[in-house]
Amino acid sequence: MTRRAFAAVLAGVLLLAGCATVPQRPGAGLWHGGRLFIATGNTTGVYYTIGGGYADLITKHVAGYEARAEATGASGENIERVASGDMDVALTLADTAADAYTGKGAFDGGPRKIVALARVYKSYIHLVVRNSAKIATFGDLRGKRVSTGSAGSGIDIVAGRMLFAGGINPDTEIVRQRLSLPETTKSMQAGTTDALFFAGGLPTPGITDLLNSAPGQYSILPLNELIQPLTYTYGSVYSLAKLPATAYNTPTDIDTVVIGNLIVVSPDMPEELAYQLTKVLFEHQVELSRVHPEGGNFDRASAPNTDPVPLHPGAARYYSSG
Repeated sequence: MTRRAFAAVLAGVLLLAGCATVPQRPGAGLWHGGRLFIATGNTTGVYYTIGGGYADLITKHVAGYEARAEATGASGENIERVASGDMDVALTLADTAADAYTGKGAFDGGPRKIVALARVYKSYIHLVVRNSAKIATFGDLRGKRVSTGSAGSGIDIVAGRMLFAGGINPDTEIVRQRLSLPETTKSMQAGTTDALFFAGGLPTPGITDLLNSAPGQYSILPLNELIQPLTYTYGSVYSLAKLPATAYNTPTDIDTVVIGNLIVVSPDMPEELAYQLTKVLFEHQVELSRVHPEGGNFDRASAPNTDPVPLHPGAARYYSSG
C-alpha cells in the first residue's frame, strides 16, 4: 500500500467516525505516523529482495517504525516517488540519482529533492541474448528486438546510453521494448524478444531463472568495449568489472560495466530517523547479507561517497560518529 492509499484509508476511517472523539493512532508523533515505504524494483530483481530485507530490519530495530517494501519500475520511478512524498526510502542507480539531483537527462524539468543515506553495492549490467537470434557481438543487436527495461527505469536510461556508445541508435536501429524483467524473461522464452539489458546485483533472481529455464539457449555478452565511450561522456559513474563465472555458472568470467547504487530519501526526513536508518544498514549488515549476498557487499568507508547527491545530515552524523 502506498502512502497515498494509506492516507485514503485513514481518511475513510475518520469520516466514518463522524464527530466522535478519535483516539490517537499508533505511531502518532513519529514521522508519517511510523509507517515507512521503501521503493524497490521489479519483483525478480535484487532491489526488491534487498529492499524487503531492509524493511524487515527497520521494523525490527528502529523503535516505533514499521517499514514495507514496494515493487516499482525501479530507479527513475523511485526517485520521483520519494521527491513527491509518495515513498520514504528508495534504491536507485547512482547515475540516475545524479541526473535527478542536477536536473539533467530524464529529469530536465528541474532538480529533484533527494539526499542520500549511503552508497551500497554495485549493479552489474547484464546483456543476455537468445542464441537462436544470432547475436554474437554488440553490433549484432542492430535490427533486433531488445528490451531495455521498464520505461523510465535506470536500466532504460543506461541501455540507451550504451547503445549510443556502441554506435546503435536505440530509437531507430533496434526494435525497442520497454518491459519489466518478469515481462522480458517471459518474452525471451516465447521468442518475441531477442536480447535484454538489466542492471542488478549478483545473482539477479530473474536472470538466474531465465538461464536455468533453458540451459545452453542463452548467453551473456561482454561489454568492455563500451567503457571508454561511456566514461568519456559520463565520467567515472561507470566502471569495468568482471561478472564472475560463479554468478550464473557461465564458462568464464565476463567483462561488463558496473554502476554504484544509492539509498536515497527526502531532505525533509527527520535527522534522527535518517541516522537510525543508516545505522541499521551497518549494524545489522550480516542479517541483510542473509537475505541476499549483495547485502554484504558494501562498507562504511565508501558508503558516504554519494556525490553529487549530498548526504542527509542524519547519515553524515552516523559516518562521523566513528
